[in-house]
Amino acid sequence: MASAGADSVIAGLRARSAAWLQSASSSAAAAVRNLSLPDWIHYLHFHEIKRRIGLPTAALIAFMIGLGCVAGAIGVSLVYRASTLAEFQAIQMWRIEWLLAATASFVAGILLKKPSDSDNE
Repeated sequence: MASAGADSVIAGLRARSAAWLQSASSSAAAAVRNLSLPDWIHYLHFHEIKRRIGLPTAALIAFMIGLGCVAGAIGVSLVYRASTLAEFQAIQMWRIEWLLAATASFVAGILLKKPSDSDNE
């Protein structure tokens, strides 16, 4: 008997949660439709970048990871300041690690690039 009461309570909670979720998702969708974006934002779309650069998806992702690693190397320079030789050496090692990761990512992007017809001639 107690099980039937618990089942009805759970069913009621589930129905109420589903109704709330549907209401929230419809209001979120309406808010997104009313959102006004600048005209140039379509240039930042992944497929637009892929079309303009002319790289396959895997190579483009490797290229973006490489750019992120270069930004990380620059960020290490901006965030950390060395006051001793040991700190300077540690910061230099972090920069080397970031740049090594960027190099590996760029090489992976080159290897993942499909050869074009002009490369085969």
